[in-house]
Amino acid sequence: MPIRFLTAGESHGRAVVCVLEGIPANLDISSEYVNRELERRQQGYGRGGRMKIEKDKVEFLSGLRFGKTLGSPITMVIWNRDWENWRDKMSYEGERDEKVVAFTRPRPGHADLAGGIKYNQKDLRNILERASARETTARVAVGAVCKRFLEEFGIRVGSYVISVGRCAPTIKEKDLLRRHELAESSQVRFPDPSMDGEFVKVIDEAKDRGESLGGVFEVFAVGVPPGLGSHVQWDRRIDGRIAQAMMSIHAIKGVEIGLGFESARRFGSEVHDEIGWSQERGYFRYTNNLGGTEGGITNGMPIVVRCAMKPIPTLTKALRSVDIQTHEEVRAGKERSDVVAVPAASVVGEAMLAIVLAEALLEKLGGDFMEEIKERFQRYIGYVKSF
Repeated sequence: MPIRFLTAGESHGRAVVCVLEGIPANLDISSEYVNRELERRQQGYGRGGRMKIEKDKVEFLSGLRFGKTLGSPITMVIWNRDWENWRDKMSYEGERDEKVVAFTRPRPGHADLAGGIKYNQKDLRNILERASARETTARVAVGAVCKRFLEEFGIRVGSYVISVGRCAPTIKEKDLLRRHELAESSQVRFPDPSMDGEFVKVIDEAKDRGESLGGVFEVFAVGVPPGLGSHVQWDRRIDGRIAQAMMSIHAIKGVEIGLGFESARRFGSEVHDEIGWSQERGYFRYTNNLGGTEGGITNGMPIVVRCAMKPIPTLTKALRSVDIQTHEEVRAGKERSDVVAVPAASVVGEAMLAIVLAEALLEKLGGDFMEEIKERFQRYIGYVKSF
C-alpha cells in the first residue's frame, strides 16, 4: 500500500491533525522523536510572535501500541495553544457574534482573494486560516514518522539554508551531513554559524522597513539505493514526485534537483555524471551534478534538492489592495507573521522528501511489517552489488 496522508485544521483553530496510512507494523516511534522535528520547525531568526505562544507537541490518537506501529492508520494531533485567544472568532458552532469583524482586505501573494472567489467566502479569514503555513506542522509530524522509517535502512535526510534575501555567503563545507550538523547550531540554519551576523543584519533591516524576505534552502538524502521510482510512466518518475512535493510547500516558487538551471548553461560533458565501478563500492558516479536521479530513477548518489521561497505575503508595510465589500482601494490586511521563514521551510522540505522516499522504498520492497521489509532490503542491496 502506498503512503497516504491528510492534514486538517486551521491556523487559529483548536488543533492541526494528520492521518498517515501505509507505515508498516513494528516500527519503533515515539512522541519525543516527532517533537524534536516539530521544535526544529519552530526555530530560526526572524520568526514571528506566534512561535513564542506555541510549543508544538504531538499526541498520538491511533496506530501505535507501546511505542510500535500497528500497520493501521496513524493519527496525530498538535494542539494550538493560541486557540484560547481565538475561541470566539473561530467558534465551530453557533451563530456568528456581530463583534467578529470580517477580513475583507486581501493580501497580495496570499490565497485570500483567489480562495474567496473559489469558495464564495466574503470573510477571507475562512480562506487564510487553512491557507496558513501552520498546516506544515502536521506535515512535519508525518515526515518525522517517515524519517524514522528511512533510518532503519540507513537513509538520512537533512537540510540547510543557502541564502536569505541577497545574503548568500559561500558554503565551504562539502559533506552534506556535516553541512546539516553545522546548520543545526545556526540561528538561520546556515552551515557556517560564524556567518549568522550577516543574516541577522539583513533580516533586521527588512523588519525595520516593514518588509519580509524569502530565500533558498537545500534538502538532501544520503544512503538512498538505486532503483527507486521509474521511467515507465510520468507520474512514477522520482524527480517529478520530489518536485511536486516541494512545490506544495507554502511560498515555494522554484525547485531544482542537482545543478538544476545551471545545467542548461553547460556542455553535456560538464553535466552528466560519469560512471565508475569498484569491488568495494560497486557502481558509482564520479560527480553528482544530476542530484541522485537519472531517467526518473534514483542512481545511488545523494538526492540533492534546492528550493526557492518567495517573501512572506503579510507585510507590516502593507501593499495596495481592494476591499472586497466596498471595492475601494485600501492597504492589504495584516496578520501576525514572520519576517522570514526560510529556516523553518527547510525543515518542512526534509519532511516532504522523507515522505516521497519512504513511499518509493515501500513500492520497491513491499511488505507489511518491518522485519519482512528489512529482509527484502538486504536481498535487494546484495543484488545491486552483484549486478
